[in-house]
Amino acid sequence: MGSDNDTDSRQKVVIVGSGPAGLTAALYTARANLTPLVLEGDEPGGQLTTTTDVENFPGFPDGIQGPEMMNLFRTQAEKFGAVCQREKVTRVELESRPYKVHYAGKVVEAESLIISTGASAKYLGLESEQLLRNKGVTACATCDGFFFKGMEVAVVGGGDTAMEEATFLTRFCPKVYVIHRRDKLRASKVMQDRALKNEKIQMVWDSTIEEVLDPAADKVTGLKLRNLKTDEVSELAVEGLFLAIGHRPNTAFLDGALKVNDTGYLVTDERTRTAKPGVFACGDCVDFRYRQAVTAAGTGCQSAMEAAWFLEEQDQEA
Repeated sequence: MGSDNDTDSRQKVVIVGSGPAGLTAALYTARANLTPLVLEGDEPGGQLTTTTDVENFPGFPDGIQGPEMMNLFRTQAEKFGAVCQREKVTRVELESRPYKVHYAGKVVEAESLIISTGASAKYLGLESEQLLRNKGVTACATCDGFFFKGMEVAVVGGGDTAMEEATFLTRFCPKVYVIHRRDKLRASKVMQDRALKNEKIQMVWDSTIEEVLDPAADKVTGLKLRNLKTDEVSELAVEGLFLAIGHRPNTAFLDGALKVNDTGYLVTDERTRTAKPGVFACGDCVDFRYRQAVTAAGTGCQSAMEAAWFLEEQDQEA
Protein backbone atom coordinates (compact mmCIF):
# COMPACT_ATOMS: atom_id res chain seq x y z
CA MET A 1 0.00 0.00 0.00
CA GLY A 2 1.48 3.32 -1.03
CA SER A 3 1.98 6.39 1.10
CA ASP A 4 0.36 9.74 0.32
CA ASN A 5 3.34 10.59 -1.85
CA ASP A 6 3.30 7.39 -3.85
CA THR A 7 1.06 6.43 -6.73
CA ASP A 8 -0.46 2.98 -6.45
CA SER A 9 -1.84 2.80 -9.97
CA ARG A 10 -2.81 4.85 -12.98
CA GLN A 11 -6.24 4.63 -14.57
CA LYS A 12 -7.78 6.00 -17.71
CA VAL A 13 -11.04 6.69 -15.85
CA VAL A 14 -11.81 6.89 -12.15
CA ILE A 15 -15.47 7.17 -11.15
CA VAL A 16 -16.27 8.45 -7.66
CA GLY A 17 -19.70 7.24 -6.55
CA SER A 18 -21.86 4.28 -7.48
CA GLY A 19 -25.50 5.29 -7.82
CA PRO A 20 -27.38 5.21 -11.14
CA ALA A 21 -25.13 7.95 -12.55
CA GLY A 22 -21.82 6.41 -11.52
CA LEU A 23 -22.68 2.86 -12.54
CA THR A 24 -24.09 3.97 -15.90
CA ALA A 25 -20.86 5.89 -16.46
CA ALA A 26 -19.00 2.71 -15.49
CA LEU A 27 -20.99 0.65 -17.99
CA TYR A 28 -20.33 3.04 -20.87
CA THR A 29 -16.64 3.59 -20.15
CA ALA A 30 -16.17 -0.16 -19.66
CA ARG A 31 -17.76 -0.84 -23.04
CA ALA A 32 -15.32 1.70 -24.49
CA ASN A 33 -12.48 -0.54 -23.20
CA LEU A 34 -11.36 2.04 -20.64
CA THR A 35 -11.56 -0.37 -17.64
CA PRO A 36 -12.91 2.23 -15.20
CA LEU A 37 -12.14 2.08 -11.50
CA VAL A 38 -15.33 2.77 -9.50
CA LEU A 39 -14.79 3.91 -5.92
CA GLU A 40 -18.22 3.20 -4.51
CA GLY A 41 -18.12 5.20 -1.27
CA ASP A 42 -19.96 4.54 2.01
CA GLU A 43 -23.27 3.76 0.31
CA PRO A 44 -22.64 1.53 -2.72
CA GLY A 45 -25.62 1.99 -5.00
CA GLY A 46 -26.47 5.42 -3.62
CA GLN A 47 -29.88 6.55 -2.36
CA LEU A 48 -31.69 3.77 -4.22
CA THR A 49 -30.31 1.21 -1.80
CA THR A 50 -32.52 2.79 0.88
CA THR A 51 -35.59 2.66 -1.39
CA THR A 52 -37.83 -0.37 -1.44
CA ASP A 53 -40.16 -0.37 -4.44
CA VAL A 54 -39.00 1.36 -7.62
CA GLU A 55 -41.89 1.55 -10.07
CA ASN A 56 -40.87 4.46 -12.29
CA PHE A 57 -37.65 3.18 -13.89
CA PRO A 58 -38.27 2.13 -17.52
CA GLY A 59 -38.01 -1.57 -18.23
CA PHE A 60 -39.44 -2.85 -14.95
CA PRO A 61 -43.22 -2.97 -15.46
CA ASP A 62 -43.74 -4.92 -12.22
CA GLY A 63 -41.39 -2.67 -10.26
CA ILE A 64 -38.13 -3.68 -8.61
CA GLN A 65 -36.50 -3.31 -5.22
CA GLY A 66 -33.97 -0.48 -5.13
CA PRO A 67 -31.03 -2.58 -3.85
CA GLU A 68 -31.76 -5.28 -6.43
CA MET A 69 -31.77 -2.73 -9.25
CA MET A 70 -28.43 -1.28 -8.19
CA ASN A 71 -26.94 -4.79 -7.99
CA LEU A 72 -28.05 -5.29 -11.60
CA PHE A 73 -26.42 -1.98 -12.58
CA ARG A 74 -23.15 -3.06 -10.93
CA THR A 75 -23.22 -6.58 -12.39
CA GLN A 76 -23.73 -5.19 -15.89
CA ALA A 77 -20.86 -2.70 -15.53
CA GLU A 78 -18.52 -5.38 -14.14
CA LYS A 79 -19.45 -7.75 -16.97
CA PHE A 80 -17.77 -5.34 -19.40
CA GLY A 81 -14.69 -4.75 -17.27
CA ALA A 82 -15.49 -2.09 -14.66
CA VAL A 83 -13.65 -2.60 -11.37
CA CYS A 84 -15.78 -1.68 -8.34
CA GLN A 85 -14.19 -1.15 -4.95
CA ARG A 86 -16.08 -0.30 -1.77
CA GLU A 87 -13.79 2.56 -0.86
CA LYS A 88 -14.49 6.17 0.11
CA VAL A 89 -12.49 8.93 -1.56
CA THR A 90 -11.04 11.25 1.07
CA ARG A 91 -9.59 13.93 -1.20
CA VAL A 92 -8.55 14.73 -4.74
CA GLU A 93 -5.70 16.74 -6.26
CA LEU A 94 -6.86 18.53 -9.39
CA GLU A 95 -4.04 20.99 -10.00
CA SER A 96 -2.75 19.09 -13.02
CA ARG A 97 -3.33 15.90 -15.01
CA PRO A 98 -3.10 13.08 -14.25
CA TYR A 99 -5.29 13.91 -11.27
CA LYS A 100 -4.66 12.21 -7.93
CA VAL A 101 -7.43 10.48 -6.03
CA HIS A 102 -6.82 9.52 -2.39
CA TYR A 103 -8.62 6.65 -0.66
CA ALA A 104 -7.82 4.04 2.00
CA GLY A 105 -4.22 5.20 2.25
CA LYS A 106 -3.75 4.79 -1.49
CA VAL A 107 -3.29 7.29 -4.29
CA VAL A 108 -4.48 6.52 -7.79
CA GLU A 109 -3.72 8.69 -10.81
CA ALA A 110 -6.63 9.40 -13.11
CA GLU A 111 -6.35 10.62 -16.68
CA SER A 112 -10.04 11.50 -16.44
CA LEU A 113 -12.37 11.70 -13.48
CA ILE A 114 -16.14 11.36 -13.18
CA ILE A 115 -17.75 12.66 -10.00
CA SER A 116 -21.11 11.02 -9.25
CA THR A 117 -21.34 11.19 -5.47
CA GLY A 118 -25.02 12.11 -5.33
CA ALA A 119 -26.85 14.03 -2.65
CA SER A 120 -28.36 13.04 0.67
CA ALA A 121 -31.83 14.09 1.75
CA LYS A 122 -31.91 16.10 4.95
CA TYR A 123 -33.84 14.45 7.76
CA LEU A 124 -35.13 15.84 11.04
CA GLY A 125 -32.80 13.70 13.12
CA LEU A 126 -35.48 11.91 15.16
CA GLU A 127 -35.00 8.30 16.20
CA SER A 128 -38.64 7.50 15.39
CA GLU A 129 -38.18 9.03 11.93
CA GLN A 130 -35.22 6.78 11.18
CA LEU A 131 -37.03 3.68 12.46
CA LEU A 132 -39.89 4.37 10.03
CA ARG A 133 -37.87 5.23 6.92
CA ASN A 134 -39.47 3.46 3.96
CA LYS A 135 -42.30 2.45 6.27
CA GLY A 136 -44.24 5.66 5.71
CA VAL A 137 -41.36 8.15 6.02
CA THR A 138 -39.81 9.18 2.71
CA ALA A 139 -37.98 12.09 1.12
CA CYS A 140 -39.33 11.83 -2.43
CA ALA A 141 -42.98 12.44 -3.30
CA THR A 142 -42.35 11.87 -7.00
CA CYS A 143 -40.84 8.46 -6.24
CA ASP A 144 -43.27 7.26 -3.58
CA GLY A 145 -46.47 9.33 -3.77
CA PHE A 146 -48.38 6.62 -5.63
CA PHE A 147 -47.99 4.23 -2.69
CA PHE A 148 -50.03 6.61 -0.50
CA LYS A 149 -53.11 6.66 -2.68
CA GLY A 150 -56.23 7.46 -0.63
CA MET A 151 -54.20 8.24 2.53
CA GLU A 152 -53.84 11.46 4.51
CA VAL A 153 -50.18 12.51 4.64
CA ALA A 154 -47.94 15.32 5.84
CA VAL A 155 -45.11 17.26 4.21
CA VAL A 156 -42.56 19.10 6.33
CA GLY A 157 -40.87 22.19 4.87
CA GLY A 158 -41.61 25.68 3.65
CA GLY A 159 -39.70 26.13 0.40
CA ASP A 160 -40.48 25.49 -3.25
CA THR A 161 -39.74 21.77 -2.90
CA ALA A 162 -42.25 21.40 -0.07
CA MET A 163 -44.93 23.21 -2.08
CA GLU A 164 -44.18 21.14 -5.19
CA GLU A 165 -44.30 17.89 -3.23
CA ALA A 166 -47.52 18.83 -1.41
CA THR A 167 -49.22 19.83 -4.66
CA PHE A 168 -48.03 16.64 -6.38
CA LEU A 169 -49.35 14.50 -3.52
CA THR A 170 -52.88 15.89 -3.91
CA ARG A 171 -53.09 13.74 -7.06
CA PHE A 172 -53.24 10.70 -4.80
CA CYS A 173 -54.13 11.91 -1.31
CA PRO A 174 -57.42 13.42 -0.08
CA LYS A 175 -55.60 15.60 2.50
CA VAL A 176 -52.02 16.85 2.63
CA TYR A 177 -50.84 18.74 5.72
CA VAL A 178 -47.85 21.05 5.32
CA ILE A 179 -45.95 21.46 8.59
CA HIS A 180 -43.78 24.57 8.80
CA ARG A 181 -41.92 26.00 11.76
CA ARG A 182 -42.75 29.61 10.84
CA ASP A 183 -45.94 31.51 10.02
CA LYS A 184 -44.93 32.26 6.44
CA LEU A 185 -43.35 30.30 3.63
CA ARG A 186 -39.96 30.68 1.98
CA ALA A 187 -41.36 29.37 -1.31
CA SER A 188 -41.70 31.57 -4.38
CA LYS A 189 -45.01 33.40 -4.69
CA VAL A 190 -46.25 31.28 -7.58
CA MET A 191 -45.58 28.05 -5.66
CA GLN A 192 -47.16 29.47 -2.49
CA ASP A 193 -50.28 30.57 -4.33
CA ARG A 194 -50.66 27.20 -6.00
CA ALA A 195 -50.45 25.34 -2.69
CA LEU A 196 -52.52 27.74 -0.61
CA LYS A 197 -55.35 27.70 -3.15
CA ASN A 198 -55.45 23.90 -3.24
CA GLU A 199 -58.38 22.73 -1.13
CA LYS A 200 -56.64 19.43 -0.33
CA ILE A 201 -53.66 21.19 1.30
CA GLN A 202 -53.89 22.37 4.90
CA MET A 203 -51.12 24.45 6.47
CA VAL A 204 -49.92 23.71 10.00
CA TRP A 205 -48.03 26.87 10.98
CA ASP A 206 -45.42 27.52 13.69
CA SER A 207 -44.99 23.82 14.37
CA THR A 208 -42.25 21.23 14.59
CA ILE A 209 -42.41 17.44 14.65
CA GLU A 210 -41.36 16.00 18.00
CA GLU A 211 -41.98 12.37 17.14
CA VAL A 212 -43.18 10.20 14.28
CA LEU A 213 -45.79 7.69 15.42
CA ASP A 214 -45.65 4.73 15.71
CA PRO A 215 -42.44 2.65 15.56
CA ALA A 216 -44.13 -0.02 17.69
CA ALA A 217 -46.71 -0.51 14.92
CA ASP A 218 -43.90 -0.55 12.31
CA LYS A 219 -45.75 2.09 10.27
CA VAL A 220 -46.64 5.77 10.35
CA THR A 221 -49.90 6.38 12.23
CA GLY A 222 -49.44 10.04 13.09
CA LEU A 223 -47.18 12.85 14.24
CA LYS A 224 -46.56 14.45 17.61
CA LEU A 225 -46.37 18.20 17.00
CA ARG A 226 -45.31 21.14 19.13
CA ASN A 227 -46.55 24.67 18.43
CA LEU A 228 -43.54 26.96 18.80
CA LYS A 229 -45.65 29.98 19.83
CA THR A 230 -47.98 28.35 22.36
CA ASP A 231 -45.81 25.34 23.31
CA GLU A 232 -48.91 23.22 22.91
CA VAL A 233 -48.34 19.56 22.03
CA SER A 234 -50.82 17.79 19.77
CA GLU A 235 -51.13 14.72 17.60
CA LEU A 236 -51.95 14.68 13.90
CA ALA A 237 -53.24 11.45 12.38
CA VAL A 238 -51.48 10.73 9.06
CA GLU A 239 -50.23 7.62 7.30
CA GLY A 240 -47.20 9.13 5.62
CA LEU A 241 -44.53 11.78 6.20
CA PHE A 242 -42.61 13.40 3.34
CA LEU A 243 -39.39 15.27 4.14
CA ALA A 244 -38.93 18.33 1.96
CA ILE A 245 -36.31 20.30 3.88
CA GLY A 246 -33.64 20.01 1.22
CA HIS A 247 -30.79 17.83 0.05
CA ARG A 248 -27.09 18.03 0.79
CA PRO A 249 -24.83 17.29 -2.21
CA ASN A 250 -21.98 14.96 -1.27
CA THR A 251 -19.19 17.23 -2.45
CA ALA A 252 -17.37 18.14 0.78
CA PHE A 253 -14.46 15.79 -0.02
CA LEU A 254 -13.55 18.04 -2.98
CA ASP A 255 -12.64 20.81 -0.53
CA GLY A 256 -13.21 23.60 -3.05
CA ALA A 257 -11.28 21.94 -5.89
CA LEU A 258 -14.31 22.30 -8.18
CA LYS A 259 -16.79 25.13 -8.53
CA VAL A 260 -20.13 24.71 -6.73
CA ASN A 261 -23.26 26.85 -6.65
CA ASP A 262 -24.54 28.58 -3.52
CA THR A 263 -26.12 25.37 -2.21
CA GLY A 264 -23.08 23.17 -2.84
CA TYR A 265 -24.05 21.49 -6.12
CA LEU A 266 -21.27 21.07 -8.69
CA VAL A 267 -21.35 23.42 -11.66
CA THR A 268 -21.01 21.89 -15.12
CA ASP A 269 -21.77 22.88 -18.69
CA GLU A 270 -24.42 21.17 -20.84
CA ARG A 271 -21.92 18.37 -21.57
CA THR A 272 -21.33 17.54 -17.87
CA ARG A 273 -17.85 19.12 -18.05
CA THR A 274 -16.44 20.95 -15.03
CA ALA A 275 -13.89 23.74 -15.35
CA LYS A 276 -11.07 21.15 -15.04
CA PRO A 277 -10.19 19.40 -18.32
CA GLY A 278 -11.15 15.74 -18.16
CA VAL A 279 -13.20 16.11 -14.97
CA PHE A 280 -16.92 15.47 -15.38
CA ALA A 281 -19.83 15.46 -12.92
CA CYS A 282 -23.21 13.80 -13.17
CA GLY A 283 -26.23 12.70 -11.19
CA ASP A 284 -27.59 14.24 -8.01
CA CYS A 285 -24.38 16.04 -7.01
CA VAL A 286 -25.18 18.29 -10.01
CA ASP A 287 -28.94 17.93 -10.43
CA PHE A 288 -30.95 19.77 -7.77
CA ARG A 289 -34.18 19.79 -9.80
CA TYR A 290 -35.18 16.33 -11.05
CA ARG A 291 -33.29 13.98 -8.70
CA GLN A 292 -34.56 10.82 -10.41
CA ALA A 293 -32.70 7.57 -11.07
CA VAL A 294 -33.46 7.74 -14.78
CA THR A 295 -32.16 11.31 -15.18
CA ALA A 296 -29.07 10.47 -13.14
CA ALA A 297 -28.38 7.48 -15.40
CA GLY A 298 -28.75 9.73 -18.44
CA THR A 299 -26.14 12.19 -17.21
CA GLY A 300 -23.88 9.27 -16.28
CA CYS A 301 -24.03 8.17 -19.90
CA GLN A 302 -23.15 11.70 -21.02
CA SER A 303 -20.16 11.92 -18.68
CA ALA A 304 -18.87 8.55 -19.86
CA MET A 305 -19.11 9.48 -23.52
CA GLU A 306 -17.49 12.86 -22.86
CA ALA A 307 -14.66 11.18 -20.94
CA ALA A 308 -14.06 8.73 -23.79
CA TRP A 309 -14.00 11.54 -26.34
CA PHE A 310 -11.69 13.60 -24.12
CA LEU A 311 -9.20 10.74 -23.77
CA GLU A 312 -9.31 10.07 -27.49
CA GLU A 313 -8.43 13.71 -28.18
CA GLN A 314 -5.55 13.52 -25.70
CA ASP A 315 -4.19 10.42 -27.42
CA GLN A 316 -4.35 12.13 -30.79
CA GLU A 317 -2.49 15.17 -29.45
CA ALA A 318 0.19 13.07 -27.74
